[in-house]
Amino acid sequence: MSCAEYGRFADYYDHVPIYRDRPDVAFFVEMACRAGGDVLEMGCGTGRVLLPCARAGAPMVGVDLSPTMLDQARAHLAGEPSDVRSRVQLVCGDMREFDLGQTFALITLPFRGFQHMMTPGDQRAALRRLRAHLAPGGLLVLDLFNPSIPFLGDERFTMHPIVEPEFRMPDGRTVVRSYRIASRDYAAQTQEVEFTFAVTWPDGRLERHTERFSIRYTFRYELEYLLQCEGFTVEAIYGDYDRSPFGARYPGELIALARG
Repeated sequence: MSCAEYGRFADYYDHVPIYRDRPDVAFFVEMACRAGGDVLEMGCGTGRVLLPCARAGAPMVGVDLSPTMLDQARAHLAGEPSDVRSRVQLVCGDMREFDLGQTFALITLPFRGFQHMMTPGDQRAALRRLRAHLAPGGLLVLDLFNPSIPFLGDERFTMHPIVEPEFRMPDGRTVVRSYRIASRDYAAQTQEVEFTFAVTWPDGRLERHTERFSIRYTFRYELEYLLQCEGFTVEAIYGDYDRSPFGARYPGELIALARG
């Protein structure tokens, strides 16, 4: 992911229903509270997951490559009570090369952050830095989507945008977001996703914004092998945030827990 990605996206992020209502927060809050030490969240974005963890008492460091997403996180953090603010540190950095000078009992990458590593080299570089920041016996949690073979092979998603429910911004704007797969590279296991935001202002003005980002999808055993190559021991693979077994439903999630 480049610094340019998630530029305008950051303005809408916390209000998009499928992000706002994701069922993953309780899972990560529980993990953070059980960690027994400092927690590092890579790809913390606007603080959607990080702030509930801090409210629950976990000391959190959030790292993200996007300055605009971190600006949103700082704005949210400014509205929190002083005890929550004292538990949070936000850092702009690249997961392939960051160095915070400390280790953590728990490192999490919620909501597909690892999938912005676009090559196996990027993935391994990130895992090396993550392992270097993991305390002895510490736990790494990677949250990816489980690639759906029918979806990946369906060309309709490249031609016809999928329109999501309308949502309203605090300033009165109404927004309808749609997305389509702009390009796919089956050999590289990558795809570029194009999002379009159709915005109506309270005075009737209309705007239309388009933004793209790229992701790389990774299969279950490929992920396990990557982790093992970088010195991790895979402890569990879940198919959902309720800790159900991987494969219990398809495609489900791909959530890996690994010790450093």
